Amino acid sequence: MNIVLLLATPGRGWGGMEKHCAELAQELTGLGHRVHVLAHRNYQDKFPAPVCFHPCPMALGRRNPWLRWKVRRTLQQIGPDIVHAHGNKAATLAAVTQQSDWQTVGTLHGTKSSTRPFAALDKLIAVSQTIYDQVQHPGKYLVYNGTRPPEQSPARFPLKGSVKVVAAGRLEPVKGFDKLTEAWGEACKHSPGAHLTIFGDGTLKGQLDELVNALDLTRCVTLAGFHPEVGRILRNADLLVISSEREGFPYILVEALLAGCPVISTPVSGCRELLPASALAPDTSTDAISELIAGAIGDIDGLRQSQQALFRYASTHLTAHAMARAVVAAYQD
Repeated sequence: MNIVLLLATPGRGWGGMEKHCAELAQELTGLGHRVHVLAHRNYQDKFPAPVCFHPCPMALGRRNPWLRWKVRRTLQQIGPDIVHAHGNKAATLAAVTQQSDWQTVGTLHGTKSSTRPFAALDKLIAVSQTIYDQVQHPGKYLVYNGTRPPEQSPARFPLKGSVKVVAAGRLEPVKGFDKLTEAWGEACKHSPGAHLTIFGDGTLKGQLDELVNALDLTRCVTLAGFHPEVGRILRNADLLVISSEREGFPYILVEALLAGCPVISTPVSGCRELLPASALAPDTSTDAISELIAGAIGDIDGLRQSQQALFRYASTHLTAHAMARAVVAAYQD
């Protein structure tokens, strides 16, 4: 098939949706399909050959006539079988430029107050059961996020502590790292050798630095910044903590399970579907996160043993290859 992936983010960051598109593009080419990507020019080096990259002015608003004309013109030149939009803005562009010559598909990567842009598309892919159940569409499919398993050799990053705990993601309010830091201050009182390393950059970096200092946690919390190989680092970790307020289907969950690293989490989409109840906080409050952490670091071996079946499931169902095959099945259904 001749497939177009439409990624309409403005080119200012690289997160889960962008990573999803990059790995899906490579896997689809590996399955023998011709893949084109329409995205901001800042992402061109993320989509190497044989993927065909077409820069578009995605920093413009979704209603901008120049952007709509550029997308429509490029699609007409490509003549695709499938136009696959990722996110609400891309779904809007796919809907207003669609023609009867191609099938339109949209992937909904997170919970949204409105999914109206997807209603006009032929098919919708949800990345979690929660999203699938909430959205109304006659042609909807459930496809979990998958990624490439990390290399067997651990990354050379010196995780600290007798219990090495990791959290990772954009340092933004939705990820709950402020609550995690406060919760850690209480939880680690019972395990003084445990150490939390938070990977990521974002607008809250300065605030988190101040919080760590104010709570006198510099001895047991490290803000490590962005690291491109967190998946490999997780091979050395004892525990991953997800403290988000909301998620679609967090990639860091997949990376941890593929690395054989136990996970505990707030009750967000994706984690709520896969993790056992004992690995989930009852809510997203600081007290709930603290209690969950304290229980986990007090019995790491038991937690790891309880998630062995999840590690095996991830190795067969949560890979980028498995994700791409499921997406192709949705295209062809």
